[in-house]
Amino acid sequence: MNTLKFAAAGAVALLFSAQAEARDLVIYNASENVSNALTAAFSAKYPDIKLQVVSGSTGPIAERAIAEMGNPQADLVYLVNSDALEQLKNAGAFEPYKVAGTDIRDSFRDPDNFYTRYFATTMCMVVNRDRLAEKHLPMPTTWEDLIKPVYKKEISLPSPMKSGTGGAILTTFVDAFGWPFVENLNENVYQYSDGGSGGAQLAGTGEVTIGLSYDTTCYATKSAGRPVEIVFGRITPNTSEGGGLLAGAPHPEEAKLFLDFMASKDAAEVLGKLVGATAVPGYGLVDLDQVSTWTMRRPANMDEFRKEFSARFLNGG
Repeated sequence: MNTLKFAAAGAVALLFSAQAEARDLVIYNASENVSNALTAAFSAKYPDIKLQVVSGSTGPIAERAIAEMGNPQADLVYLVNSDALEQLKNAGAFEPYKVAGTDIRDSFRDPDNFYTRYFATTMCMVVNRDRLAEKHLPMPTTWEDLIKPVYKKEISLPSPMKSGTGGAILTTFVDAFGWPFVENLNENVYQYSDGGSGGAQLAGTGEVTIGLSYDTTCYATKSAGRPVEIVFGRITPNTSEGGGLLAGAPHPEEAKLFLDFMASKDAAEVLGKLVGATAVPGYGLVDLDQVSTWTMRRPANMDEFRKEFSARFLNGG
């Protein structure tokens, strides 16, 4: 009888021990296609952590985290863009955490340690060599070349009304060169595409000479055997994405492990197969030491930018 009692007591103790050792982690994520490979790699490293990922668009994800301040339902937010990271920091949704040992470039780390960015998407031109020769056009080398009259109706790029890529490209142009530059560029645009890849696709098939797009699509177009060259302008429009620890996170230790992982070479190796440029040098398609990424002097309000763009180019302005 005593033996049975001890066995039962031992089973109960094991049950409570297992429950106490159970480790959970809840993440808000805004880039599902990138997140899947990263979370799989993290789970392989930490199989004892039960990982739940809640995905959505950047805006709603950031707004949800801010609305839950004081009673957070997630432990961290990651893979949201720089604007959202600053929004979360300024709202007080993040608490600082300095990741343990990282090779991430200083420029990708918030100086106050509220967030870390993990990769950048850089914008480039896809130039069709065959059409260039057929039309006797010069090879563009800078973005400023694109307003030359010789390229009239030879350019395609994503619409900023529907594409984040188009928004990043054109807000950079306005920031660097002003609205008159975009007005002149518009004279040379054959088509604004709905998606970020559209410009590269048209240039790849030779429907236009020059397509503007983002790095992974530019390289994929060339890798597909299209007769194209990839050109980075004198400055490089770009976006970057990262994450941070939510203030009062229910599972802070697990969240810190994830943030440490995201700042490691293990994560950079995964990211390097999915994105243009990682924050850790040596991974990805684009060497950030070889391009001049543009830092916005006046951060863009996309709602206001789209209203202005629509008024100028879509409503007979």
